Amino acid sequence: MIAVALRNLRHRPGGFVATFLTALLGAALLMAFASLIDTAAGADPGSADSLSTTAGVGGGWCLVIVAFAVTSTMSLSVRQRAEQVQLLRRIGATGPQLRRMIVGEAAVVALVASAAAVPVGLALGRVLVDLMRNTGQVAEPVPAAFGAVALGIGFGVTLLGSIVAGVATARRTAAPPGGKPERPRARRIGAVIFLLAATSCATLTATLMDGKGIDAMQTAGQAGIWASLGLALLAPELLRLVTAVLGGPVRTLGRAAGELAVAGVRARTRQLAGAVMPVLLFTGIATGTIYMQFIENKAAAGQIEPDYAQDVKTLNFVVIGMITLFVAVMLVNTLVAATAARRREFAQHRLAGATRGQLTAMVALEGLLVTITGALGGTLASLFTVVPFGSARADRLWPQATPLAYAVIVAIAVALTAAATVGATRRQIRGPAALAARGV
Repeated sequence: MIAVALRNLRHRPGGFVATFLTALLGAALLMAFASLIDTAAGADPGSADSLSTTAGVGGGWCLVIVAFAVTSTMSLSVRQRAEQVQLLRRIGATGPQLRRMIVGEAAVVALVASAAAVPVGLALGRVLVDLMRNTGQVAEPVPAAFGAVALGIGFGVTLLGSIVAGVATARRTAAPPGGKPERPRARRIGAVIFLLAATSCATLTATLMDGKGIDAMQTAGQAGIWASLGLALLAPELLRLVTAVLGGPVRTLGRAAGELAVAGVRARTRQLAGAVMPVLLFTGIATGTIYMQFIENKAAAGQIEPDYAQDVKTLNFVVIGMITLFVAVMLVNTLVAATAARRREFAQHRLAGATRGQLTAMVALEGLLVTITGALGGTLASLFTVVPFGSARADRLWPQATPLAYAVIVAIAVALTAAATVGATRRQIRGPAALAARGV
């Protein structure tokens, strides 16, 4: 079955693009932050401390989010090939053989993506060191290094995450037809654990870190990221709730396309939840960090800050900037991959009488429900950062800041979702519907 996996990769490269890009960017981020540890090995004690701190904090959060993203994208990619898996089963393939095929594909994609990520990680690592030099965190003579630690962490985490995702997904996809339905218990337990961690960090920020100044950023930022991950795991439940509330208005305003959109979301909640996750992560992490920085800037105005204050600010913007960019790319990849897999479904709608315009409007309305769900979940997650940090740093539960930044974040999420889904849909509905319905 490993040979089958390699032939799949050779003859169906398009089906692995989203997974490859997510793994490549994730490995590049991990290598960039891990390279700071390589650089610290040849630096003076002061510079080494700053480099190690940035590597530990930034790399740690990148590790969590990259592992989450790779697992999510790999699961989506494998689920889209359920028909192929069932065909192989009908011609005699056993469950263990199918699992070896899926895990083999995951491992090969991870290795190729990690290799391609080396020059990107090298360049990003040098950018990080240059930024830290410019802010005085690293001495000028310290050269940027890229060695065993960067390569080991980049290859190791990406490969391990892909294999674990492949194993978990293969168990569901390669199961015999008519088996037990998927039980979401593990996902919900994980969500509860992450939300409890977020609540703990938020409580620490509002209590023990009250009056600690800029140091409160450490726990406040963690609270928002943990909350974003926890709510992302609850994406199916959130999407069902939003669809139940907004289903009526969408049907009324969208007419036939609205009916199709609501029915499609309800029938494909599990698949569309994969698109809710990156929207939620993007909105939650970006909103929490930007408004936390607004609060800090206002609170620190006219005050003498500790020497490491600039380090913290730089770390916040660099780390969150990279993570946000990664999540934005993950959002586009996920939406394009999920939409491209619906070519046969779109063709069947057309054969049943739906027009291309109705299908485009249907997908746009589905994307609207996805975006609203992700934006609402992300907004809730950001409160785990904004509210306790405002209380600890400025004695206010709500920041004195313009809502423009939040509007821009949501607008970016809407634009990315619309461009990815509508663009992919238009490509999939080209050509004769009869041929597409047969998978030609």
